Amino acid sequence: MRAMGRYLPTPTLSLVLLVVWLLMVRSISPGQLLLGTFLAVGIPLLTQGFWDPLPRVKHPLKLAWFVTYVMWDIVKANAHVSLLILLPRREPHPGFVEYPLEVKDRLVITLLANTVTMTPGTVSTNIRLDGSSLLIHVLDMNEEQELVREIRERYERPLKEIFEC
Repeated sequence: MRAMGRYLPTPTLSLVLLVVWLLMVRSISPGQLLLGTFLAVGIPLLTQGFWDPLPRVKHPLKLAWFVTYVMWDIVKANAHVSLLILLPRREPHPGFVEYPLEVKDRLVITLLANTVTMTPGTVSTNIRLDGSSLLIHVLDMNEEQELVREIRERYERPLKEIFEC
C-alpha cells in the first residue's frame, strides 16, 4: 500500500484528470486510455512538491450541511441581486469590508474566500499576506458589522468545525 501512495499520491485527482482527458478527446480508445492514464499519474507526481499538505475533513456530515447552506445562500443572493437589477427603485450601497479572519489554515481561508465569491453580490478581492484578514467587495451593504457576523457564523465557523482548525 505504501508503494501505491508513492506512485499515486492523489488518487482522486488522478481519476479526475483521466476522466477530464477522456471527455476532452471524446474517445475511450486504448491509445487515449493509455495517454490519459500516463497524464493522470504523471501530473500529480511532477507537481506534488508544490502542494501544501491538505487537512483532513473531520466531520463529513457537517461538510454536507455546509454545502447545502452555501447552495441555499447562493439561490437567495441571486434573487436579491436580480431584484436590485430588475427593480432599480433603490440604489445599491456598494462598499469594501475588511473581514478579520479567525482561521489560520491556508486551505480553509481559500475555501472561505471562494465561498464568499460564489455568493452573488460579494467578491473576495484580497487576502493579507499574513492571513489576518480578507478584503470583500459587497454590492449592497447595509451594516458592515452585520455582514462580518453573518460570514463568521454561516461560513467561517462551520469550516473551522469541519476541518477542526
